Amino acid sequence: MPQMAPMNWMMLFLMFSMIFMLFNSMNYFSFIYNNKNKSKLTNNKNKINWKW
Repeated sequence: MPQMAPMNWMMLFLMFSMIFMLFNSMNYFSFIYNNKNKSKLTNNKNKINWKW
């Protein structure tokens, strides 16, 4: 069974590392955070209802 040259192993490692980092960054930045709770809190703070 033939062996791969060390440079081929290095290129293979770099290729898989870059694919791994690209996949992780795409998953991290594709998450959309809905900020609904914060907007409700600001609306409640501005609305003051005095009952006295």
